[in-house]
Amino acid sequence: MTGGRLWSARRVPSALTACAVLALAGTFLYDITAVRAGHPAMSWRTALARQLATRPLHDPWVLTGATLAALLGLWLVILALTPGLRSLLPMRPVAPPVRAALARTAAALLVRDRVLEVSGVRSARVTVSRRAIRVRADSHFRELDDVRQDVDAALRETVRGLGLARRPAVSVTVRRAARR
Repeated sequence: MTGGRLWSARRVPSALTACAVLALAGTFLYDITAVRAGHPAMSWRTALARQLATRPLHDPWVLTGATLAALLGLWLVILALTPGLRSLLPMRPVAPPVRAALARTAAALLVRDRVLEVSGVRSARVTVSRRAIRVRADSHFRELDDVRQDVDAALRETVRGLGLARRPAVSVTVRRAARR
């Protein structure tokens, strides 16, 4: 059983969009109701209608407005269709209603600490992405093949202990440390 990625709430973009749409729709509804009741239309709506009726479609202002509206719409669709929370790695579910996730930076620190415990490793750099863990270790006194085997064994145990829902691919590079 694997847990999918966690979905972010995205409350701020949703609230801002809802407030903007509500204000715009309320203003238009009020103005249209006022016109139907026999009152004159608001001056800004009359000016806007006149401008839109007289400007050609290839006018730079019309194209800029259309581009901004399209980009805003695309951004909102992307926010709605993607889970977000990319910095969190979902963990295996233990109990169905409870979901847990591990921050990528925390996973990288844990893996780096375990790699540094291997005898012969002077320094290590660890990169954790959603699908892979990349380790670059510098060895200073042991044979590189022996250090790589020990690092691989430590990584297998560490990755298993992380309890991630999807086991990431592991890439290990061991090289001789530069002399100082």
